[in-house]
Amino acid sequence: MKIIRITVALVLGAFVAIACANTEAPEVRIKKLVEERLGEGTTVDSVVKAQFHGLYEVRIGSEIMYTDKQVKYMVFGGHVIDLRQHKDLTREHIDQAEKITFADLPFDSAIKMVKGNGKRVIAVFEDPNCGYCKRLRHTLTDMDNVTVYTFMYNILADDSFVKAKNVWCTGDRLKAWDDWMLTGKAPANAPDTCTANPNDKILALGKKFHINATPTIFFADGTRVPGALGAAELEEKWAALQ
Repeated sequence: MKIIRITVALVLGAFVAIACANTEAPEVRIKKLVEERLGEGTTVDSVVKAQFHGLYEVRIGSEIMYTDKQVKYMVFGGHVIDLRQHKDLTREHIDQAEKITFADLPFDSAIKMVKGNGKRVIAVFEDPNCGYCKRLRHTLTDMDNVTVYTFMYNILADDSFVKAKNVWCTGDRLKAWDDWMLTGKAPANAPDTCTANPNDKILALGKKFHINATPTIFFADGTRVPGALGAAELEEKWAALQ
């Protein structure tokens, strides 16, 4: 009788284990399998059931990919288009994943420019050696009723850190930044006593936000646009936010 009881207990335990495995949400199981199969260092941020063909949408950082329920196959880099509504479904989800909470930005680590009433607000991550950033700066200088927070995001060269530090350590950071970006006038070398600057902090923040290029613009609703937008494009975006 004792042997029978032990056998029954083992069988019941096996059934419970199988039942538990079957009740695990497919999104949880897919997350584990993707991380396992893509290798060490992979962290999946979210898995949701896609709107088409039984696939699942997997997000890693700001990257969107698709896989089947068994994680046998994966689609990288492709965009899914709803041809009936002419909507890029993948782009919509990427834009959502890339949004930030604008109010949480460390504005005390930015160079602030206010023109007119300053109601139209953006934050821009720029490298002092970035030609497109200089083009954007010229565009913004000619616009009115804007507030621009510039975060010096030094990713192009070691020299970028030097220039950013020199700008930060001047008495008038906005003038020093404009002098450099608009006319090429380099800031004076930072004094040895100026040791506090936000270079490392902003570099870490940019990496957290997966910013891979400069300039990258963030609007007050948290959406981002990479690249040097022209005046008309900026006006269109601001109008859409109203």
